[in-house]
Amino acid sequence: MGKKKVLSEEMLRRLVLPAGDQVLGIVTQMLGYDRLRVKCTDGHNRLCRIRGKMKRRVWIRVNDVVLVDPWDFQFEVRGDIVWRYTKGQAESLKAKGYLKFQRGDLTSG
Repeated sequence: MGKKKVLSEEMLRRLVLPAGDQVLGIVTQMLGYDRLRVKCTDGHNRLCRIRGKMKRRVWIRVNDVVLVDPWDFQFEVRGDIVWRYTKGQAESLKAKGYLKFQRGDLTSG
């Protein structure tokens, strides 16, 4: 199989936008292992898991902006996290109108 490709700085600079059913969200609570509670821009609070490819490569904390891919079934309550945005990328999303709520506006409930 070979070694996995390491992301370069240029790949980290590009802005990944939501496509298809994907939505943006902010992590509100860490639940342990690879589970997180995420408040999404479509108004739903989802129980999300970190994709296996990201588990040991990306560290996600409370108040991080993430890209969520809702499951085909249990669309309103479950999803997979497919990308974590840096602070600069999150500000860019906010300026472009993709992120509709502030990072500090959220409560854990």
